[in-house]
Amino acid sequence: MSMEVESTEIDGVLILRPRVFADPRGHFLETYNKVAFQKATGLMLDFTQDNESLSSTGVLRGLHFQEHPHAQGKLVRVSRGAVIDVAVDIRAGSPTLGRHVMVRLDDREKKMLWVPPGLAHGFLALEDDTLFHYKCSAHYHQPSERTIRWDDPQLAIPWPEQAPLVSEKDIAGMTFAEYLRHRNV
Repeated sequence: MSMEVESTEIDGVLILRPRVFADPRGHFLETYNKVAFQKATGLMLDFTQDNESLSSTGVLRGLHFQEHPHAQGKLVRVSRGAVIDVAVDIRAGSPTLGRHVMVRLDDREKKMLWVPPGLAHGFLALEDDTLFHYKCSAHYHQPSERTIRWDDPQLAIPWPEQAPLVSEKDIAGMTFAEYLRHRNV
């Protein structure tokens, strides 16, 4: 698994570009290889769970995270369709607290995004039948799950869709200011 790794303005958030072997029959790529991933990123991880979601155009999922000690890192990618993917730094003491990274992930470029533990994550589907994959560094732990509103004005994320289809859980998410107060209790 050879890949290019690009750092972002938020420490630990990485854009990964795997090598794709294409010919008239189609293509082949390694989506994950533990040794190659560790060598390319320097991250020593044991992924514990893989998830997949299917979304229609305009579906927005997020901004989700799990609180410590159940925080999840996520290696995310799209195998069909396209998304705008967002990672928001919510780590206490981080110089980029409240800032976000926004990346387009799709089935053509095949880029992946590493979202480390301590960040909130969400995405907006840009095409029908978008298949989104998450490789998680910790198991899902419902009591630790939290949601920050996708449209929080303090975060000012420039989503390309102003009226996305959002779940009731995500609509009921806390604001970033509420999260900061909750965290400091």
